[in-house]
Amino acid sequence: MRYPEGGGLTAERRALREGIRLQAGVRFAAGEKTAVIAKDLRVSVRSVERWRRAWREGGVEALRSTGPANSPTVTGAQLAVLEEELGKGPSAQGFGDERWTLARVQTVIRRRLQVSLSVPTVWRLLKRHGWSWQAPSRRALERDEHAVELWKKEVWPGVKDSRRPMVPGSSSRTKPDSP
Repeated sequence: MRYPEGGGLTAERRALREGIRLQAGVRFAAGEKTAVIAKDLRVSVRSVERWRRAWREGGVEALRSTGPANSPTVTGAQLAVLEEELGKGPSAQGFGDERWTLARVQTVIRRRLQVSLSVPTVWRLLKRHGWSWQAPSRRALERDEHAVELWKKEVWPGVKDSRRPMVPGSSSRTKPDSP
């Protein structure tokens, strides 16, 4: 079962499933049939077959849990280093402008942490730790408020009303007047 904020099973659920696999291992040693084990443990026959194959190749140890499937690839200490590096800004990292993109964050992670992550994984990592997409905190310095207001009052009404009038016989959606 997956959870909305990433991750997989809880530690308790992983332990429960490991217990079921270990019960199956005891029954494999006793020579029980796959279908009987599946029915008694309330799991699919295919799962029992997969467990039996692992048991044959590696014994009971092969049935033990190997931990969470998607364990974090960036440790807490590495995340602190990453946050410090991101706090310095993109230009301090050698980028030409002040925009953080996922590809740039990925590059910083690769350079500073020696960890290779995909762009979607970088996004999930940042999102999980409270980072979000960038939005400008202020308007552009070049913006001329007076010119914008003037444009809204003088130019926009003419642009807005420049559509062709809808008259009968045009390609409008109105029905022509009946004679």
